[in-house]
Amino acid sequence: MGKDKYFLINTQTGLIMPAQQHISPHHNVRPENMAITLLVIHNISLPSGQFGMPHVHALFMGHLDVQADPSFAELEGLRVSSHAVIWRDGQVTQYVPLHQRAWHAGVSSYQGQPGCNDFSIGIELEGTDTLPYTQAQYDALIPLTGALLAHYPTLSVDAIVGHSDIAPQRKTDPGKAFDWHYYLEAVRHFHRV
Repeated sequence: MGKDKYFLINTQTGLIMPAQQHISPHHNVRPENMAITLLVIHNISLPSGQFGMPHVHALFMGHLDVQADPSFAELEGLRVSSHAVIWRDGQVTQYVPLHQRAWHAGVSSYQGQPGCNDFSIGIELEGTDTLPYTQAQYDALIPLTGALLAHYPTLSVDAIVGHSDIAPQRKTDPGKAFDWHYYLEAVRHFHRV
């Protein structure tokens, strides 16, 4: 349950340690005095269902070669990011400092409040809706979530959702392959310890 991993959050910089850092140009400042009250779990793979490729990194860094795969044509000009990605091997890469607004949610709403990017943290899991996530990913996601809950008293386990929950007409991730019961029970246990 992620007992071997730990994460610390630098209050000044919003950086997650010991995550690898690659700061995306696709972020901006959150609205003034906006509390972080939501954690959104996503999935991503480019091309879909292919893992270990450089394309997700390139997309978030703003230099995806849309000629590299026919499915990338629809991504031309897209400016997106996430606070962090957890790869299949459990390694974590941070793309946006936590106190900044990542562009992960798109048109979205949570409990009647639109614009979820304003008040949320977005974490991407390298994966698809239908293929099981790896244990290494859960073993990173659980302690990372615990660190976020400890760092942000305005965030609670009850405010952890999937992208599909805040944009149900557009999104389906993290999908049926994501084991919400295992994850949330482990987070509750990890957060109590």
